[in-house]
Amino acid sequence: MITINPYLYFNGNCEEAFNFYKDVFETEFKYVGRYNDVPQADKHFFKEQNNKIMHISLPVSNQMTLMGSDHTELHNAGICTNNFSLSITTDNKEEADKLFKKLSEGGKIKLAMNETFWGSYYGIVNDKFGINWKISFEIN
Repeated sequence: MITINPYLYFNGNCEEAFNFYKDVFETEFKYVGRYNDVPQADKHFFKEQNNKIMHISLPVSNQMTLMGSDHTELHNAGICTNNFSLSITTDNKEEADKLFKKLSEGGKIKLAMNETFWGSYYGIVNDKFGINWKISFEIN
């Protein structure tokens, strides 16, 4: 089963926004990761050395999770061209690869599919229509 979740980008106020959403939806965060939590080996992707949000997820129903982060140099370098992405979570690695390949046709790969330090198989693509897609399979 595939789920698609909105992924929102903020200019430094992601935590404030998600605390608001947490109150609105009366739920708790599933994950909160900050840029200063990134292992040293992966700092080349995430140069921020601060307490800003690298990734946050807030389940709002059994079918949808609201996700977000603060903008980074990756975003400013064209990884994300707008303030949202659609985040797809798949049931297996093969399905993630298949979707990534299809969405990449005529588009631009921003981050190739790879295993991450947070336990996902993950990639980012901007499709031929300019929509950002974050595709992942949870390894753990």
